[in-house]
Amino acid sequence: MIKNKTVRFIHKYISFFISLQLLLWTISGIYFSFNKIENVRGEQYILPIEAKEFNIQAPVIKQASESVNYFYRLDQVIYSIKNLNGIRYYDQDHQPIKKITFDQAKEIVNLRTTLKALDVSLVNSSSSGSEYRGRKLPLYKVSSVSESDSIINVYVDPYSGNISLIRSTQWRLWDLFWGLHIMDWFERDNIDNYFLKFFSILALISSISGIILFFKVKKRSF
Repeated sequence: MIKNKTVRFIHKYISFFISLQLLLWTISGIYFSFNKIENVRGEQYILPIEAKEFNIQAPVIKQASESVNYFYRLDQVIYSIKNLNGIRYYDQDHQPIKKITFDQAKEIVNLRTTLKALDVSLVNSSSSGSEYRGRKLPLYKVSSVSESDSIINVYVDPYSGNISLIRSTQWRLWDLFWGLHIMDWFERDNIDNYFLKFFSILALISSISGIILFFKVKKRSF
């Protein structure tokens, strides 16, 4: 039979080691619950796109796995062919398109969002924990400013001209808290890490030992 002293010892020291992580779990959970994920992603900055008709000869589909999408890149009609090998972009003459220029990337941000584009840079390589991780590169990073003078980064696909993602301080806080929440402090993507498993088990042991102590003390008081 487990003695009260042993249970108290286990509960006291395990609780001490996990108390900070429990606090971080609570703080991050509160932040998640009070921030809409749509706003975190920057969807509030996107302007609706007016639907337009396409007058273009459809390309020949060579594989059953291929799919074709038509859209405007500024005033240019282009289309994409997606298959198992990736996505390719073509103009109305069925020729591969070139990347848009820096000025065109800024124009896209000014036209399709409520933001004002300031500066553009080309992102060619990814890094651990970057705000554009998991996205296909290259991308144009368009530094922009909102109506409230907040600096917002807009990432534009240099071939399609589509806005791939928007990153603000709100998103960076969300990303930071997410990393603390899942205990993956660098890449912030791996929820199957040993730290999370270990501390989750410790939290379970602490909870169980606390319940045992509660009933043992209650029984002893009678």
